[in-house]
Amino acid sequence: MMKTPTNTYLLWLCLLSAMLIGCSNPVSQTIKHDTNSTSPLKTHAKHQLYQQLTEWQGVPYKLGGTSKKGIDCSAFVQKTFIDRFGFLLPRTTLQQAQFGTAISKDKLQAGDLIFFKTGFRSYHVGMYIENHQFLHASTSQGVTLSSLKNSYWQKAYWQARRIEQLN
Repeated sequence: MMKTPTNTYLLWLCLLSAMLIGCSNPVSQTIKHDTNSTSPLKTHAKHQLYQQLTEWQGVPYKLGGTSKKGIDCSAFVQKTFIDRFGFLLPRTTLQQAQFGTAISKDKLQAGDLIFFKTGFRSYHVGMYIENHQFLHASTSQGVTLSSLKNSYWQKAYWQARRIEQLN
């Protein structure tokens, strides 16, 4: 069953997130944050994604995995949306690729889903944060942050989708 947060709930989370942003976070200290964003919802989504990275960074990739023992890309995206935004997404990459609204690559915002074609019948999904960076469960590095400017991801890029409840 899909859950959409109320405006009061979102406002409360945004205010709480704003108070917590000042807390020390070794991951966010090493990553350049976009200071041009003034939207509380964008700030909230970025903060939540960085928190998820902090908690899951390095967890190994495991096809079909759904836990910190090993997780695949679509399960990581699904788990992030449930844990961080209270929103249930479909389980598989192809199902997620049909969800939300298609957007162009140059319009990406924090929380947007990014999809890649990585092989003949292979697909990959991650979540955009900012500054061409996205959070995902990589087959080689586990849960990590990667750059859309990397030549591999540039060539494999397929599409992006926005979940309207986050923006």
